[in-house]
Amino acid sequence: MGVGVVNESSANVDVESLVAQGEWLIAALGLNPECELSVALVDADRMERLHVEWMDEPGPTDVLSFPMDDLRAPETSTDDPPLGVLGDVIMCPEVAAAQALTAGHSTASEFELLLTHGVLHLLGHDHAEPDEHAVMFGLQDQLLVRWREHSTGTAT
Repeated sequence: MGVGVVNESSANVDVESLVAQGEWLIAALGLNPECELSVALVDADRMERLHVEWMDEPGPTDVLSFPMDDLRAPETSTDDPPLGVLGDVIMCPEVAAAQALTAGHSTASEFELLLTHGVLHLLGHDHAEPDEHAVMFGLQDQLLVRWREHSTGTAT
């Protein structure tokens, strides 16, 4: 078990960084460190096919999540961390690069955001309703700050 990243796209992506962030997210969310998370990077054509097939929406998207074992983060730190297969996060480097340009940050930062977002979806978070959106994006922002502090060694 663990975090596996497969780059099926033509983009040059820092796979090791995605593995490290995936492992960190599993720990930060209180999951069992042996949980399995799969990340795939695909070209826009493949992402578009997946987007149409699973979401019935046209065009490629940035990230899709496919949960497997219906895992949830433990309610408290004393709860036993759940073990199992989180599922698959599929990301499209072409869409990520375009979004990064629009947002004014690096593609690497966009991948960090998309991986965090995708993992939260695997854990059952959603953003369809305003209250769900506030919870999910609040947690996403907190996790991104903590990950970036951790990965750059600036954590206090």
